[in-house]
Amino acid sequence: MKGPLFYSKILLFGEYGIIKDSKGLSIPYNFYNGALKVSENPTEEAIQSNKSLKRFADYLETINPELVTFDIEALKKDVEEGMYFDSSIPQGYGVGSSGALVAAIYYNYAQDKITVLENLTREKLLQLKTIFSEMESFFHGKSSGLDPLNSYLSIPILINSKDNIEATGIPSQKPDGKGAVFLLDSGIVGETAPMISIFMENMKQEGFRSMLKDQFIKHTDACVDDFLKGDVKSLFQNTKQLSKVVLSHFKPMIPKQFHGLWKKGLETNDYYLKLCGSGGGGYILGFTEDIEKAKLALSEYKLEVVYNF
Repeated sequence: MKGPLFYSKILLFGEYGIIKDSKGLSIPYNFYNGALKVSENPTEEAIQSNKSLKRFADYLETINPELVTFDIEALKKDVEEGMYFDSSIPQGYGVGSSGALVAAIYYNYAQDKITVLENLTREKLLQLKTIFSEMESFFHGKSSGLDPLNSYLSIPILINSKDNIEATGIPSQKPDGKGAVFLLDSGIVGETAPMISIFMENMKQEGFRSMLKDQFIKHTDACVDDFLKGDVKSLFQNTKQLSKVVLSHFKPMIPKQFHGLWKKGLETNDYYLKLCGSGGGGYILGFTEDIEKAKLALSEYKLEVVYNF
C-alpha cells in the first residue's frame, strides 16, 4: 500500500447552494475509505482503476505549474507497475469517491505540498481547495475541490462562502441519542455532471434564482448554524423547510420513485430527506428525531446512521 487511507465525506448541508455562496458543512465519513495499491494479481476493477489513473496522470501534466507540480515521473512509473486506487467508497453515491483518490495522489506525488501538520491558515485551506478543484475537474468537469479537501484533512470543514472556509469542530455525538442523520441507499448510481447542468440551466430563470436566495440558501445557512450550535429543535424545523424546498424545486435531482417517500416524511414528521451531493441517485440524506420511527417507516430500505443527536 502506498501512503495512508483516505476517507469518504458527507456534505451535510450546502449541496448546490455552495455554488452560489451559501454556507456548507462537510464531515469525514470513516465508514468508507481508499488507498493507492499495487497488486500481483489485479482484479478487473483494479485494471480499470489503473487505466483511469493513466489518463489522470496525463491530465495532471496539463495543470498550471504555478499552482501545483507533481513528480509525474514517479507517478507514471507506479502506474506502469499496475498501481490502482483500492476503494470501498461507492462511486456515484455522493460520498466523495473521486475526492479520496485526488487526496491520495496529492499526498503521494505533489511537490512542496501543504501538510496536515502545519498551521492551516485560511490562505492554505483556500490554496488546497483551488489545487483540488483543478485536479478533481478531470472527473466532474467542474469541482469545488471540497471533497478532496475533506478527505485529505479528515476534519469537518465549514464553508462560510466560496473564499471563506475553515476547519471546524462539530458537537460530540450522543451514542444513545434518538435523533440521527442517516444515509438511505437509493440503489441507483448518480451522475454529477448532468445534475449540475440541470441546475445551471435553471439558474437562467429569474424565479429559480430568487427561490435559491430567499428560500434554499436561507434554510441551508440556518441548518449549518443550528447544527454547529447543537440547537436540535431549530435544526429539525429548518431541515423540514429545506426538504420542502428541494421537493418543490429540485425534483429532477430526486429519483422518481422517492418523490412519494420524500413527501411522506414531510407529512408524518417521522423523517426529512435531503440531497446528498448532487442527487440523481446514490445516497439520500435523512434527518430524524426518532431513528426507530424512521427505520420502521423506511423498513424497505437500507439505512446507515452517520451521526446521533
